[in-house]
Amino acid sequence: MAQFLMGEYDVIVVGAGHAGCEAALASARMGKKTLILSINLEAVAMMACNPSIGGTGKGHLVREIDALGGEMGINIDKTFIQSKMLNTAKGPAVHSLRAQADKNRYHEEMKRTLELQEGLDLKQGEVVDLVIEDGKACGVVLKTNSVYRAKAVILATGTFLKGKIFIGESAFDSGPNGLAPSMELGDQLRKYGLPMRRFKTGTPARALGKSLNYDKMTEQTGDEQIVPFSFLNDELQGEQISCWLTYTNEETHTVIRNNFHRSALFGGQIEGVGPRYCPSIEDKVNRFADKKRHQLFIEPEGLTTDEMYIQGMSSSLPEDVQEQFYKTIPGLENLEIVRPAYAIEYDCIDPLDLKLNLENRQIEYLFCAGQFNGSSGYEEAAAQGLMAGINAVLKIDRQNSFILDRSEAYIGVLIDDLVTKGTNEPYRIMTSRAEYRLVLRQDNADLRLTEKAYALGLASKTRYQRFLEKKEIVEEEKKRLSHAMVAPEEINSVLENLGSTPVKTKISLLELMKRPQVTYESLSAVDPERPELSNHARNQLEVQIKYEGYIGKQEQQIQRFKKLEDKKLDSNFDYEQVEGLRIEARQKLNQFRPVSLGQASRISGVSPADINVLLIHLEKMRRKKS
Repeated sequence: MAQFLMGEYDVIVVGAGHAGCEAALASARMGKKTLILSINLEAVAMMACNPSIGGTGKGHLVREIDALGGEMGINIDKTFIQSKMLNTAKGPAVHSLRAQADKNRYHEEMKRTLELQEGLDLKQGEVVDLVIEDGKACGVVLKTNSVYRAKAVILATGTFLKGKIFIGESAFDSGPNGLAPSMELGDQLRKYGLPMRRFKTGTPARALGKSLNYDKMTEQTGDEQIVPFSFLNDELQGEQISCWLTYTNEETHTVIRNNFHRSALFGGQIEGVGPRYCPSIEDKVNRFADKKRHQLFIEPEGLTTDEMYIQGMSSSLPEDVQEQFYKTIPGLENLEIVRPAYAIEYDCIDPLDLKLNLENRQIEYLFCAGQFNGSSGYEEAAAQGLMAGINAVLKIDRQNSFILDRSEAYIGVLIDDLVTKGTNEPYRIMTSRAEYRLVLRQDNADLRLTEKAYALGLASKTRYQRFLEKKEIVEEEKKRLSHAMVAPEEINSVLENLGSTPVKTKISLLELMKRPQVTYESLSAVDPERPELSNHARNQLEVQIKYEGYIGKQEQQIQRFKKLEDKKLDSNFDYEQVEGLRIEARQKLNQFRPVSLGQASRISGVSPADINVLLIHLEKMRRKKS
């Protein structure tokens, strides 16, 4: 059957999951005519697994996506049904916001946002091939033989590429949530020489809420004060729905152990590598044999359904075994499973084949994002989608790529880890991966990134104005507090009530706020001139004052880091000519073409000694030029 041209665009995005949505919106908002294709329109921003956004490390990404003009934070603020700040007993660097979503509303709101976005077309269709001309991606071919041409293509296929679902001994081709898989595109990408691999993820069963006994579980309520994800919202109101905590036990583990032989994971059917930090329940029982119990959370999937998500209990065991082990858990004795747990295996690319701007090294104008790049999670996908969308537009306009380094954003850590270090399992962001996490807090993402977004044309004037006002207010208030002095007779009674040491001489309110027991709010009685601050500004003020010394030390570390990042490397440089470099280092450097000495230092196989050799070589070259 002959192919036929159906349309021409600047940017085409393949896949409308969390990565695809952000990529398409960024492209359209930067003024490019954009097409986003989904194998099924019900898959738009679908929450195939956990019905939540954020969490440890992930909440940082959502705040950064929002600060850069992305949509994920705005969308979850519209559709949350419970909100909770995690890790509040620890320092602000690891505070992470997490919200349960009404998963159907989340999908509907994001789909509506795509439909209303000027310059963006949303269409249903399965992409089976790329149009490649002179080593450049120039469009896509659909299963119907229709062709759409473009100046750049972004692949954000999620877990649909050659998707295969495993439930015990049963295995069948399928995308997530029972949707049709994409069976042809992965093979075509292999023919083009792209280094493809098989990864695996999984999801737990869904049960009817009315079949559960909540009296045997511990209620998990949301925070009294709801903290928004988006910096456009200072506060949010809404009724919150409870989640529930319960635990497995020895009986549960015995049922699972007795059926290891029926698990697709242990039976050898699954080829793909699964996520280490989100293992299936049979994997947990096998790896942590001495652990007496594992926690699980019962989480509502939305306001218009009685389905409950059994978080922490993904599995590839058969349905009859699932029924058996779930029913050994307190509160789940009479559960009715409406969707069984399953494992899903899919094609993805080796991210070492990508540049820092997420463009493929072999095919020009082909950008990649999300789980297709070997990551795991909605938030990691959305962050990459946003960056791929931005960089596709900049590539078309022949402008420099937009790269965030490891000292600027968790997004920078995520992408640098993937494309420089690679991953042998689905990659998940964690606060421990960020060397400069005290500076990369979720509360200051707007101060770090919104100015950059405004320069790109992604941050609206409203957002930019809010950012400027917050920045100015915080600075002015710090200055005022540093000059506002209080005498011992004014403040000591307040300090004693707070359990803080009394003072003997006059002291500034700013110095008092450095004490762990003293908050901005607690000083209101002795500070009649204090202005009314937004929640965002007040939180930022407190963190900056209390952690000033630690932040200063980390900024010094960042300056040292920047020195290596600022030493740029020519993409055409021949490392074979560098005397003293080890053979492995030469091979790796010629293969990956790092953009800076900093990136070179993070490539596996390049040692600190090799970096010193490069430094000496670059200095010799600089002197020759001089």
